[in-house]
Amino acid sequence: MMSIIDLWLPILVSALICFFASSAIWVVLKWHNSDYKKTDDEESVRDALKGAKPGFYVLPYCIDYAEMSKPEVQEKYSDGPVAYITVVPNGMPAMAPKMISMVVYFLFVSILCAYMVSRTIAPGADYLAVFRIAGTVAFIANGIALIPESVWFGRPWSVTAKNLGDALIYGLLTGGVFGWLV
Repeated sequence: MMSIIDLWLPILVSALICFFASSAIWVVLKWHNSDYKKTDDEESVRDALKGAKPGFYVLPYCIDYAEMSKPEVQEKYSDGPVAYITVVPNGMPAMAPKMISMVVYFLFVSILCAYMVSRTIAPGADYLAVFRIAGTVAFIANGIALIPESVWFGRPWSVTAKNLGDALIYGLLTGGVFGWLV
């Protein structure tokens, strides 16, 4: 049985490769640009949200299912809008902390892959055996949890499909790196 410590090189390399792949997907290919839509009247929406503190909001606000049967709540839902809104702090987005967080995230996923590989694969296993385990774990870790965003919060399924495509790319890259370096 291998130790996770023995897998430090594939952990680091796969995390960095996935980070660079993510950067290419978002910055160079820009295939997620179409995921975001502009409101019909951006200035009125901005004005309406001016005083909102950073957080996750729901419109209409009704978190008690028993309230859903009240006519005034049903009317709010019928009249709309129905929305889930994320408000972040004002100012230009600080990219460095977000990029560092993504590297840490990819390191975490790579450590999960290393754990599974170290517990399921014998030393000296062939490339494909290592690739399957690491790639599957990386795909699951990067993608599956995004599906409920479409199920419960209205995220367009096309966005979730693209995110699953990203996850597949990260899974293939991670599996490839682990298969190569283990």
